[in-house]
Amino acid sequence: MMWWWGENDHMGATGWVGLAFMIIFWIAVVVGVVFLIRYLVARPGADRWQERSLDWREQGGPGPWQGKSEALRILEERYARGEIDQEEFLRRKADLSS
Repeated sequence: MMWWWGENDHMGATGWVGLAFMIIFWIAVVVGVVFLIRYLVARPGADRWQERSLDWREQGGPGPWQGKSEALRILEERYARGEIDQEEFLRRKADLSS
């Protein structure tokens, strides 16, 4: 009988080539899915940018393109929460400005 395996129960050259392409295809699919998941989950700063872009709209402050440094923004937030006093705020602000 001649089935998929060919004569004498041996797979012919066409069968081996097809098997190799099938294995390569499924490996490529798995690798592609892994890279897609890593890209979607671990995009650096994607969530933080959205939070910052919403913050300036809600607070009425300058937009992210208007040059306020991240360190100065954090310093202002700490001062607003009362974590540091006015003297320390002004000293650190002067350090950041220079």
